[in-house]
Order: sequence, then C-alpha cells, then structure tokens
Amino acid sequence: MALSFFSKLKEGLEKTRKGITDKIDDLFTRYGEIDDDLFEELEEILITADVGMQTTMKLIDMLKEELRIRKIKEVSAVKDVFKDVVEKLLVENGHTTFEVGNEPTIIMVIGVNGVGKTTSIGKIANLLKAQGKSVLIAAGDTFRAAAIDQLKVWGDRVGVSVIHQSEGSDPAAVIFDAVQSAKAKNADVLICDTAGRLHNKVNLMNELSKVFRVIDREYPEAKKEVLLVLDATTGQNAVQQAKVFNEAAEISGIVLTKLDGTAKGGVVLAISSELQIPVKLIGVGEGVDDLQQFNPHDFAEALMGTRNA
Repeated sequence: MALSFFSKLKEGLEKTRKGITDKIDDLFTRYGEIDDDLFEELEEILITADVGMQTTMKLIDMLKEELRIRKIKEVSAVKDVFKDVVEKLLVENGHTTFEVGNEPTIIMVIGVNGVGKTTSIGKIANLLKAQGKSVLIAAGDTFRAAAIDQLKVWGDRVGVSVIHQSEGSDPAAVIFDAVQSAKAKNADVLICDTAGRLHNKVNLMNELSKVFRVIDREYPEAKKEVLLVLDATTGQNAVQQAKVFNEAAEISGIVLTKLDGTAKGGVVLAISSELQIPVKLIGVGEGVDDLQQFNPHDFAEALMGTRNA
C-alpha cells in the first residue's frame, strides 16, 4: 500500500526526529519542573539539529511566552506547546503554498550544483503534470553537459519536452528559445534551469539578471516564480547559500531536498525565520512523487511525533 503524504513526511524526518524529538522526550522525563536548566538543554538540542543560534533563541523566547500565557507548569505539557510554537514560527514568516494558477507561469530554479536542482525540476514538472498543466523545461545550465543530459532523461521520464542547446551556449539564448516555444505551444508552465556557480557572486548576479531581462522582455504577462533549491544535509551552509542567492535574485520560495537523509532538518526553521522566505516544497525520498508541498502544521506534527499517520 502506498504511503500517505504524512507517512512519507514522518518517515522522511526520522533522522531529524531522532536528533530533536527523542532528545526532547528524554529531557522532559528527566526534569520534574520547568526551569532555566531545562531551557538551556533544549537550546543545545536545537542548535545541534542546525536550527541555528538566532532561531533557537527566538523559539525559546516564544515557548516561554506561550507557557506563561497558557499558565502551564507541568513539564509533560511542554512538548505540545513547543510543537505549536514551531508551527507558529513557520506560519508567521509568510508561509505560502506552491501553486500555479490559470495564467502562464515561468519558474526559475536556482541553486548550487549538487543540491538536487535538476532532479527537483523533473519532480516539479511531474507534480504540475499531475495537476493537468502543460509543462516545458529549459536547460539553462549550459556549463555542465551532465545537467543538460540529466534534464533530458527527466523530460523523457515524466513526458515533458526539454528545450536545450549545446554545452557552453549562452544561457539567456536558451531561455529566449524556451520562452518562444512556451508561447507558441500555449504551455501553462515553463521551468527554467540555471547555472549553479557561486564562486563568483558578480558573475552569478550578472548571468541571472540577463536571464530575467529576457523573460521580462519576451513574456511580461507571465507570472514569475523563483525557487531556490537547497540541500538539507548541508545544515547551516544552506542558510548561507540562501543569503547569497537572495542578493542575486528575488526568491519567492525554497525547495528543500534530501530531508530524509539528514538529522539537520531543523534548518527548515532557520531558513524560514532568518530569511523569511517560505519553504514551499520538500524532498522526503528519491521517488518521482517524493517532492511534496510543505505544510507547517504537518511538519511540526511529524517533527515532534505528536500524531500518528
């Protein structure tokens, strides 16, 4: 029997849960009362799970305030309150779902090489096709021949055409061709891959700016979405990458991959809190259907193990 989305999420967060929830459960069984030592140990657990110092302090402050408002004195009740606080943090930082409406949409996908960018594009195309959308993919990362080949494989797999040129071509020229093709075919969605090089921020910014200019000039009426793909296994490094890319492009959402392979899932909280960019899609497995909508409520429930599938 196929696993439900929530079951996949819960299973995918198992490593992170072991790093956070099991330790929190152990912490709450050792303490008879709510005191500063308890909060200090909770702090340590969160920082170890890559929630980050800044976000950890914010969560602890929110938890203390919520406990005060609810007049809770029993340690046994803290976990449920903390789950609510985690959800609140994710929601208050402007969470929005990944949705494609009726207007033509161009999705720019950015991120460094190795984070699962190409795979995410294939899975996003599959997700949108399942919603009845007609989709095209543009192989705009022309600096890696493997990226073009990999996208073509994904295109064949999910039944989506891939617009591409040879390795080393001008990325803006590929995007230009793809936009013309999307308009001619009345495609609902054009998903554009981009080069994932961060070693020279100026080059990255110039390259992305050129691509954005082509899209704005050639298809001004299309809705634009810029998704940054991050690898959850890199923890705080993912937060740093997001900061650099956010200077180069106006990011509308995060795709967080490889959540199932890491104990650093707490980085979801750091990204949401520090950057105030919504996490829209998360990868909780290698299957084509394992990229799913990010839901703050489900994430908090699955993370804290407070609900069965």
